[in-house]
Amino acid sequence: MLRVVCASANPDKVAEIQELLDGVVELLPRPTSVGDIIEDADTLLGNARLKARAICAATGLPAVADDTGLEVDALHGAPGVHTARFAGEHATYADNRGKLLDDLRDVTITARTARFRTVALVAYPDGSEQWAEGVCEGSIATQERGERGFGYDAVFMPRDGEGQTFAEMSLTHKHAIGHRGRAFRALSDVLQADVLQTQRSPSP
Repeated sequence: MLRVVCASANPDKVAEIQELLDGVVELLPRPTSVGDIIEDADTLLGNARLKARAICAATGLPAVADDTGLEVDALHGAPGVHTARFAGEHATYADNRGKLLDDLRDVTITARTARFRTVALVAYPDGSEQWAEGVCEGSIATQERGERGFGYDAVFMPRDGEGQTFAEMSLTHKHAIGHRGRAFRALSDVLQADVLQTQRSPSP
């Protein structure tokens, strides 16, 4: 099984990634000696690559990272790549949700369409990489609902969620229809296909 270091230091994301890649890779924790990684790319793919490359360089092992953006149509695609810092550099989850609901306070229900987009990437010491994307269409609720999850889960209603927010549904349901689940399942397929190809290739 491929040993991969998780670039995220966010315990919520690490737990989700661990579950989604279980049985495909051996996920190792991010070294505590690695400091903050500046995410200043202008795309989700760029930020995922920055994080994975930094951890790969620090450990000499393959590293997995992801970046997620919430794209709200009424806000012209914002917060997008700035999703985690929507309400400011040191914003909490609650700060970000509060700003989003405030910015949409005069927007009608039908115009609150949005989507979550996740890019998941594995960087290898030889400079190569593999990545996949997952998208979940939905809309923004008018108020927070639910106690599960993190980030914007209490205000995002996936199109296939039967009217529930992510925070109201089970983790299994969320992974089945959510952006991160789709991205990491697609990445898992790529990794497994690569392993199978390696096993089938004749020895030199």
